[in-house]
Amino acid sequence: MPIRYSPESIVIADTPAEILEWAACHIEHVGIHQGPRLFASPGRTTTLPCWPRGALEVAAGQARGAAGRTYDWDRIHRARDGAYAILAETLAGHPVDADEPAAAKTLHREVIDKWSAEPDRTAADAAHAFRTAAAHANHALF
Repeated sequence: MPIRYSPESIVIADTPAEILEWAACHIEHVGIHQGPRLFASPGRTTTLPCWPRGALEVAAGQARGAAGRTYDWDRIHRARDGAYAILAETLAGHPVDADEPAAAKTLHREVIDKWSAEPDRTAADAAHAFRTAAAHANHALF
């Protein structure tokens, strides 16, 4: 069953496609900001503008978990990393790989950050990219 977006939701997606869709809804809801250090403290992720990589982190549970609720963080983090890889590939138009997993994660984030920093990038652009990547993730499952 797909995750339904709610800015206050404590339900955290655990597949790359669901994380990408949640991030698309989130960035549409709060808008986009092009700059570092946006979130000053926990609990402010639901109302402040964000940037694409931040939207993915919020979608994957950053500052949204509920005390007393159990989450499979290993599964969520694997899905988040998969979402990064699929989004980077979608934005670059080709696979973005490296020999070492840590190097691949760095490359994925660099591709996303470079795309995000382009002048006049909009929340609609980011949401469209997230949804395109989510469609690729869903297609890869079949």
